[in-house]
Amino acid sequence: MRRDRVAALAASALVFAALGDAQRLRIVSRLCHDGPLSIARLTEGTKVTRQAVTKHLRVLEAAGLARGERSGRETVWTLEPRSLDAAREHLALISRQWDEAIERLRAFVEEPS
Repeated sequence: MRRDRVAALAASALVFAALGDAQRLRIVSRLCHDGPLSIARLTEGTKVTRQAVTKHLRVLEAAGLARGERSGRETVWTLEPRSLDAAREHLALISRQWDEAIERLRAFVEEPS
């Protein structure tokens, strides 16, 4: 069981690292709100090149956040929410641990001497 948690945490670390870049976060947001998009659509209205977007998408794919599927001459990219859900679960766990630690500290400080 411990190995599974360590592996899941390592996978979430990839997600957090991938989302740590502002451009990748914007891409994830676009995929989330606009649905599956081609690289051409992802670059519309931005100053980011197709090559740069492609590199960002490869990082997102390695982190399990996006999946590309060929459609004719283009690749259409889709958000993979499972990785985000796993990362969200880890954040919730960390939040609970902090809440418990703060509660223990409060109880210690307020304990009558």
